[in-house]
Amino acid sequence: MESMFSFADQVLSVSDITNLIKEMLETSLKSVTIEGEISNYKPSASGHVYFTLKDNDAQISAVIFKSSVYKLKFNPKDGNKVRCTGNITVYKQRGNYQIIVSSMEQVGAGDILQMLELRKQKLAKEGYFDSDKKKQLPLFPKTVGIVTSPTGAAIRDILQITKRRNKNIDIIIFPTIVQGEYAASSICRMIHLANFYEMCDVLIIGRGGGALEDLLPFSDENVVKAVFNSNIPTISAVGHEIDWALCDYAADKRAATPSAAAEIAIPIKSEIIDKLNTYKRTLFSEITNKVENKRLLIKSFNPDILHMRFRTIQQPLLTRFDNSKKLLQENIIQRIKDLRIEIQNKKNLLESSSPDAILKRGYSIIYQKKTGKVITDEKDLLINDEINIRFAQGQREAIIKN
Repeated sequence: MESMFSFADQVLSVSDITNLIKEMLETSLKSVTIEGEISNYKPSASGHVYFTLKDNDAQISAVIFKSSVYKLKFNPKDGNKVRCTGNITVYKQRGNYQIIVSSMEQVGAGDILQMLELRKQKLAKEGYFDSDKKKQLPLFPKTVGIVTSPTGAAIRDILQITKRRNKNIDIIIFPTIVQGEYAASSICRMIHLANFYEMCDVLIIGRGGGALEDLLPFSDENVVKAVFNSNIPTISAVGHEIDWALCDYAADKRAATPSAAAEIAIPIKSEIIDKLNTYKRTLFSEITNKVENKRLLIKSFNPDILHMRFRTIQQPLLTRFDNSKKLLQENIIQRIKDLRIEIQNKKNLLESSSPDAILKRGYSIIYQKKTGKVITDEKDLLINDEINIRFAQGQREAIIKN
């Protein structure tokens, strides 16, 4: 075995050494089971799936051919912790080794996903994702700021869309690192800079696609808080449509891609002009119609017609007035008659109850002559008392004898 791989005195070609490595690995590692975390999971058009298995210290390329993909019992995604069984091979054209996975089972959600989920719950509880605190995006921004890598595909896509949709809108690029150890602090610094100097009307924050760990800066707690606290309305545009970051939840608007963010933020100039022209035509037409209607209305009001129309309006009112006047007079006269009858009845009632009326019916009133007191009880009189008797007509004096 030693002599087989001793080549101190030989000069080997790249193909020779690669073939030797390939033979050694594939012979000694025919079937292995590797546990790690999925990263950069990419299904291809052919049906094969390419991804990376990684842990804290190393990573290995992996591929699942189409025939084995259909056997999977779950839908793998970045961050999943999995256990893969397969053969180690060497891809000679690139000179790297990989595992061809024949079977894969899920072990857990993965350290990164678990960390992100815990952070998401914490920030949500603190109110950084509340929908009622999100700001409206401006309809017609004059300046759009972009926090991203100045050399990435995202900025090129945004600039192309801006050029196509509205050349009059100014673009300010806030260059930042988008992955790695210092990316989060760089992103925060650019967001604070844009806000401190009020440099734009809307701020796009994002990057192109990448592996889950490449997108981690946009899930950094300080980045989430900087996006949330931005006075400038923000659009989060991290990765592709299937990618996500915690700043997506804190931003005022989430876009599936940087290109989609540009389409959200930048209105199409031609559409604005078309709408304004439509509004202009509609307004002119409405004003013209109203003026014409008023002109026709005024034209019909010459003095004679105006006088006739006034009479037409006045006559029913005068008739109603005369009828009301007549009815009021009749009601007053009838009321007076009713009141006179009522007064006469009350007068007759009072007169029939007067002393004179009672006397006329044959009654008389007896007074004590000395005191003038009306006598109502025989006990009030004594023998020889003098009395006056009043009749309906006249009166007489008398003395009580018994």
